[in-house]
Amino acid sequence: MTAANPLGATLTGWTPPQPPRGETLEGRWVRLEHLDADLHAADLHRAYSGHDTLWDYLPYGPFSSAAAYHRWVKERETLADPLFYTLRDQASGHAAGVASYLRITPDMGSIEVGHICLSPEIARGRAWTEAMFLMMDWAFRAGYRRYEWKCDALNLPSRRAAQRLGFSYEGVFRQAAVVKGRNRDTAWFSVIDAEWPALREAFGAWLSPANFGPDGRQRERLSDLTRLVRAASDPLLDALG
Repeated sequence: MTAANPLGATLTGWTPPQPPRGETLEGRWVRLEHLDADLHAADLHRAYSGHDTLWDYLPYGPFSSAAAYHRWVKERETLADPLFYTLRDQASGHAAGVASYLRITPDMGSIEVGHICLSPEIARGRAWTEAMFLMMDWAFRAGYRRYEWKCDALNLPSRRAAQRLGFSYEGVFRQAAVVKGRNRDTAWFSVIDAEWPALREAFGAWLSPANFGPDGRQRERLSDLTRLVRAASDPLLDALG
């Protein structure tokens, strides 16, 4: 008699989730709004102007004019995958960044966050971190099992951001793409549903107003709070210290 092959665990009670519809996600410091060219493009172009390196690892940009960026946004505002959000800073009221859900695969319970482009006014601080939390929280509440983050392997700030947010390192796919005529190796990270309750608590502790002093400085670092939850660390970041 031939021994039975090992099989994955049966997913009792799991059903494929619905795809995101662009629902507004409201936080204390940020509001995520479905990207709309007429509402957001001019403000975003203003926020990005003079910072062309923001586009270095993205397959598009920089944009030569507000009109060119408006056209680009107009072509993408109705897409279901990727589904783009504007990050509106609650303090200033400005549209200051973009992020999206993509590679949305409800049948597999998998969804990715990407196309992240943050202007300097939102790139550091609580607003963008809260935006990442809100998007991740929506995905797991909706029933997704796996939440992915991928970036150019040379993009160290993105790799550091993924690890800080609690994503576990999964490896590098060599020669995964050609972007703007250049080779791209892609670093993969993920969070799975079993890790989310502990990560959610870590985000809650970090985002709490009690975690920040009168000068706005954090008392506990998010990376310290998420470290124990991560299944694997990025060896390159560990080597760099």
